[in-house]
Amino acid sequence: MMSNLVISLLRKVIPDKVRMPAYIVIVASLVTVVELLMQAYVRPLYASLGLYIPLIVVNCIILGRAESYASKNPPLSSFFDGLGMGLGFTLSLTVIGSVRELLGKGSIFGFNIMPSFFEPVSIMIMAPGAFFVLAILAAVRNRINIKNKKPEPEKFCTGNCASCLDASCGIGNKEDKQ
Repeated sequence: MMSNLVISLLRKVIPDKVRMPAYIVIVASLVTVVELLMQAYVRPLYASLGLYIPLIVVNCIILGRAESYASKNPPLSSFFDGLGMGLGFTLSLTVIGSVRELLGKGSIFGFNIMPSFFEPVSIMIMAPGAFFVLAILAAVRNRINIKNKKPEPEKFCTGNCASCLDASCGIGNKEDKQ
């Protein structure tokens, strides 16, 4: 109910390009809230369902990819897309987990990396730490994309529509523009 409500409230704000990832983040956030509430107030139910609750999010990710790629492409390319997505997802989780462990404990895969004076940032090993790391990595990627983007030539209107070659402007004589 809550995911439908939140998605409906945000449907005009979320761009089509990031629709599925946004939905998955919304569902993941709400599943985490439910999981924490169950852990706090309904321990026996949490103990019996504990592992299955986070799997809801994984199923959403798989369903989202199936809807966006596999339903529109042939079997062999869909198979390799699934392989690539699985490996990419594993790599992403490993990078996010490694950064969180490094900043939250000072180690990676149990090996102490940081110097003895390092003060761990405890929030990094909690659930919000994953969002912080994801935001930082997205910002770094956006920064790299902005640096590598080639500038487009500026378009401006001179007011001389008869000799204008910009057919996309929609003003002036179309025959002259050809």
